[in-house]
Amino acid sequence: MNALSKFFQPESVAVIGATPKEGKVGRAILENFISRFKGRIYPVNPNYDEILGLKCYKSVKEIPETPDLAVIVVPAPQVPQVLRELGEKGTKAAVIISGGFRETGTKEGAALEEEVVKISREYGIRIIGPNCIGIFDNWSGVDTFFTTKMRKPPRGYVAFISQSGAFATALMDWMAYHGIGVSRAISYGNKVDVDDIDLLEYLGEDDKTKVILMYIEGIKESRGRLFIETARKVSLKKPIVVYKAGKTSRGGKAAASHTAAMAGDYSVYKAAFKQAGVIEVESFDEMMDVVRIFLDQPLMRGNRVYIVTDAGGVGVMLTDALTNAGFEIPVTPPDLKEKLRSILPPHNIVENPIDLTGDADDERYIRVLELLANREDVDAIVVVALPQIPGLKGTFVDYIAKIKEETKKPVVALTIGSEISIETAKRLQEKGVTVFESPERLAKALKALRTYSLHVARFKGL
Repeated sequence: MNALSKFFQPESVAVIGATPKEGKVGRAILENFISRFKGRIYPVNPNYDEILGLKCYKSVKEIPETPDLAVIVVPAPQVPQVLRELGEKGTKAAVIISGGFRETGTKEGAALEEEVVKISREYGIRIIGPNCIGIFDNWSGVDTFFTTKMRKPPRGYVAFISQSGAFATALMDWMAYHGIGVSRAISYGNKVDVDDIDLLEYLGEDDKTKVILMYIEGIKESRGRLFIETARKVSLKKPIVVYKAGKTSRGGKAAASHTAAMAGDYSVYKAAFKQAGVIEVESFDEMMDVVRIFLDQPLMRGNRVYIVTDAGGVGVMLTDALTNAGFEIPVTPPDLKEKLRSILPPHNIVENPIDLTGDADDERYIRVLELLANREDVDAIVVVALPQIPGLKGTFVDYIAKIKEETKKPVVALTIGSEISIETAKRLQEKGVTVFESPERLAKALKALRTYSLHVARFKGL
């Protein structure tokens, strides 16, 4: 059993600092566990006999069993005593939500953090935090994300590791709104013990996680080599997408005041990510585009892309964007040209991009995609579907999804516009066809898929 399993699959949990008071973190966390967690829950607070229908214990010592997991929500000065009691009780996993440690920049905060580390090592307690929001586990019901206005995303297969708690909750809220499923999310704050490497190892073996997303401010220099080794090992099983914050000198200072992170020289991180096969992204939009394409699409065998469009101008834009991203937009070979001319009206363009023009209908799309689907010289297909034209009724959506499943090659789509485009995009996305709303974003995401495909092929000898 992995050393971190008690964090994600405990049978019992103690919430130290639980309270019935509205608006308090201790209440929000207790409510989370009551609503979804199936194990035993032990509120701890010396001021209450009962909280939200559960018996409340005056101290950790009074709990009738050894809790698998402890969630600590008390003022920083009280944390060492609570941690020592947990150690004496035999608990081996603790999430310290409380802030007020090294991140404050004070001697007192640093001293408290050192004491926490000392006690945890003395008793063998693994710690996530302090100064964090902890764990959101969509499968076990462990949920210490105390932001009550955050929408909870559906169960899914994206895991998120974040040094920033606020960003983690905002991302979860965004993913919930867009229907992207999450397996587990972890915000580790000051990471005095459990860090990115530990979490990567755990998620690398997690059958509920297909894509790992990371927000990193800094990695301890002493752990740099191990991070590369671990990330490389995990990246051969599943993609790792990283957003590195604190790239600039000013951003590094902000990171230090945020979570006591040593942001370090960005060029070193960039080289490390490349060496480890980690996919680095540069913006929020790119991060989520890349996550979606990894969730939906198979690996690419080559870099030859065919474009099928009902808008010639968008086809040209895509050609530029994909070419700049390193893809080949092949000239349509004679045999394919002949077949295309036999099924398309004379005014349609059979050169790649294949332009079905503004009088296209669903059948025209289907017949062209049928020709492209199983060709060995086609590595990916981009379908531009601007649904504003009168001939499109929407039946092509099911066919696009069908050929994507049958051909086992990436099939992505681009659609631009308001309600009708959004509805088309939603239908495609629900069927596993990744949809984008700009040529540039599509090209960047497809490049990430190609880069990762090359990494896997290189190390696995494919």
